[in-house]
Amino acid sequence: MAEPQWYVAHTYSGYENKVKTDIEKSVANRHLEDQIIEVRVPVQEVTEMKNGKKRTVPKKMFPGYVLINMVMNDETWYVVRNTRGVTGFVGPGSKPVPLTERDLWRFGEKGDVSEEMEVDFAEGDTVTVIGGVWKDTSGVIKAMNKSKQTVTINVELFGRETPVEIGFADVQKMD
Repeated sequence: MAEPQWYVAHTYSGYENKVKTDIEKSVANRHLEDQIIEVRVPVQEVTEMKNGKKRTVPKKMFPGYVLINMVMNDETWYVVRNTRGVTGFVGPGSKPVPLTERDLWRFGEKGDVSEEMEVDFAEGDTVTVIGGVWKDTSGVIKAMNKSKQTVTINVELFGRETPVEIGFADVQKMD
């Protein structure tokens, strides 16, 4: 028997979890557990900042795609391809191409994926500082550094505008 490999199935956007569930049901009904090993919707934990509150939520890394670890043959191809919500496999024409080791790293299936924070403010928005030395100070965001998770705002210091770098967690968008 051939070795299972990872393949990518394209789905309607928003149907990823439904497709995953339906494929898993088909696998159980047809007793294909030894041929379709695992079905995954790659997600990443993302920290969101809304109204000054930090929360961690799962976010789909690749909307519209499902990863499937399977032995490719006519029966497994048929099960996946004919699942409601699946539009096809990723590959040239109708020929599915297995993912390489490098692709698996990119999809986050190997190793850790760095955490990314999503915020509800952007450059040009007016924010209030809710913590730290500059608490209760307001300013307009001049720059954002997502990798450092900081914003730069101008504050008045000794009668002149001075740029100050403040962490995402310490600012809140003004309404």
